[in-house]
Amino acid sequence: MLILAVDTATSAVQAALVELDGDELFLNAFRRRIDSRGHVERLAPFIDECLSDAGRSRSDVAAVVAGVGPGPFTGLRVGMVTAAAFADGLGIPVYGVCSLDGIGGNARGRALVATDARRKEIYWAVYRSGERQGEPQVGKPSELPELDVDYAIGEGASKYAEELPMPADAEPVYPDPVKLVELAGPRLLAGAPTEQLTPLYLRRPDAKPAR
Repeated sequence: MLILAVDTATSAVQAALVELDGDELFLNAFRRRIDSRGHVERLAPFIDECLSDAGRSRSDVAAVVAGVGPGPFTGLRVGMVTAAAFADGLGIPVYGVCSLDGIGGNARGRALVATDARRKEIYWAVYRSGERQGEPQVGKPSELPELDVDYAIGEGASKYAEELPMPADAEPVYPDPVKLVELAGPRLLAGAPTEQLTPLYLRRPDAKPAR
């Protein structure tokens, strides 16, 4: 089963083709570019490039998995709209997965996963052995509650390492498309109905309509 995975919840524009064969996952093609303002321009070409790299066509794709945030409004919207439109055009299902889980699902031990929420804030959640504890939240890194974690990872952790009360990886970590597909695996294998993607914005967008 060939799955298209996309995520634009961070400054990383990502597309991947992942083969799901029972409990096994194989990455067939992958594109990533760190460009916080390039989601619109890059995502659709990335999808086409992945298909070309894998020698596959759009009709070979059985389902789409999309990271649903949390993330800044504009970038996150691009990925989700693209995923929904791709799936709708082919009549295939689309499933959403929390983008933070695409990072924290690979974390060992007790970890804080933090991505850049802009406005000097982070989107964050705590993970224990890859399992998220509670719902994603947003706030200033210097104002986090007391957390029982050993380290922090993610783009937000790298950017605000000096403000966090725990050690943070110097290199940013982004959502793993293969992990996103893995987390959607039970729905994919069960042939679950397509989902209406619901973005995890956690706050209102910066832009407001004129009155």
